Amino acid sequence: MHKLKMFVVLALAQACLMGTALAQVHGTAEEAKTMATNAIAHIKAVGPEKAFADFTARGGKWQDKDLYVFVVKYDGMTVAHGANQLLVGKNLIEMKDAGGKAFIQEMINIAKSKGSGWADYLWTNPITKKTDQKSTYVIAIPGYDGFVGVGIYK
Repeated sequence: MHKLKMFVVLALAQACLMGTALAQVHGTAEEAKTMATNAIAHIKAVGPEKAFADFTARGGKWQDKDLYVFVVKYDGMTVAHGANQLLVGKNLIEMKDAGGKAFIQEMINIAKSKGSGWADYLWTNPITKKTDQKSTYVIAIPGYDGFVGVGIYK
């Protein structure tokens, strides 16, 4: 009986630690907005070409927890992507989420019509491997036909 109690206590402790660890790897909505706003400032400071290379470079300040910066032009072409360099140069305008929503087109519409805002869609969470609700904060890039995006899992 003592071994069973010890096993249960250890299992509960491990579950608590895993929950804390997961919370530490997920960025918050406020962190996503801050990263997107900082990305716009970086573009203004160093120019689009250098900034886009910085956003795409692995291990830099533009990836934090599960947050990363990506940039998409209004024609759907990806010009920077902090999580998947293979997406740079790909046109994603037709991409749909698990529910059939054209979420890149929605992000473009938000950036063009409002200047900034949140786009919600379903996406595979790389940690849980399950389809989760994701929200991306997008900001139109002043003087450039595209937007910066940083997303969070809910």
